[in-house]
Amino acid sequence: MNLAELNKIAQAMVTPGKGILAADESTGTIKKRFDSIGVDSTADTRRDYRELLFRSTDAMSKYISGVILYDETIRQTAKDGTSLVKLIEQAGSIPGIKVDKGTKPLPFYPGEVVTEGLDGLRERLAEYRGLGARFAKWRAVIDIGAGIPSYSCIRANAHALARYAGLCQEEDIVPIVEPEVLMDGGHDIDRCAQVTEWVLKTVYEELYLARVQLEGTVLKPNMVVPGKKSGQRASVEEVAEKTIRVLKNCVPPAVPGIAFLSGGQSEEEATAHLDAMNKIGGVPWKLTFSYGRALQAAPQKAWSGKNENVAAAQRAFAHRARMNGLATLGQWKQELEKRAA
Repeated sequence: MNLAELNKIAQAMVTPGKGILAADESTGTIKKRFDSIGVDSTADTRRDYRELLFRSTDAMSKYISGVILYDETIRQTAKDGTSLVKLIEQAGSIPGIKVDKGTKPLPFYPGEVVTEGLDGLRERLAEYRGLGARFAKWRAVIDIGAGIPSYSCIRANAHALARYAGLCQEEDIVPIVEPEVLMDGGHDIDRCAQVTEWVLKTVYEELYLARVQLEGTVLKPNMVVPGKKSGQRASVEEVAEKTIRVLKNCVPPAVPGIAFLSGGQSEEEATAHLDAMNKIGGVPWKLTFSYGRALQAAPQKAWSGKNENVAAAQRAFAHRARMNGLATLGQWKQELEKRAA
């Protein structure tokens, strides 16, 4: 393992002013997104859509540090025959790959899941590195509900994350460690904070036991927010303050950066929360974004599968990327959204 190289890549992934584009939707997930804009999901339409993102020179070169790809995408070529990985590299961005195989029910723990995909991962990582991936992503999913999460669910997911991270580093690939506490339930913001803290402390214990070098990792956590079904709203300041408090309690300063997931927040909410955290400051890590929907909802809608809309979709993507880039510096303002509209 070359820790200096891993650290260099991890630092580049969390460069201030930039963040990570999560373009790793599974075929099933992107089909749902395409259904909502009336586009058939085929290998070609998926390629065309992702190509328009990766060819958004303004957004990619100025505001996107890395792109998480799906197995299909890392193997695809653009219409002119250039590999999509090459397009990302030409824009000065780092290619990455989602390597987990999704969630399965955890036996005897109703309502809880565990992420699978460790079998054969060592060999897959070697192949992905050959295809150009320099970092990887594995997502664990923790739900909050009546009597859940259980310690067994948290422990099983944290252990799998640590084993994945160790295999990545062995292959000189930076692991993004993503333990997501879902915002779907009826819980309040304090319950989210409590569970997020429990999950992160368990994850860092498992990473330590797996001898993962934290300097060569990036954390991708949820923000601390009330559950969607709670009917409660928290102010931007409260979300920022409570999220930072939890992170300070759990995340060692050796971690180069934290790239938040948007997790079902609206585009502007995700930007505002990230900005507020950077305005508070005083933390040992870079705070940035690793957004999927919060970067892509606007360009997808603008594109709607039509060639003549590509430029408009690229403008929409560049705007969202820029807004989030400013948020990583604590320089975003609501007026900038209105001005663009």
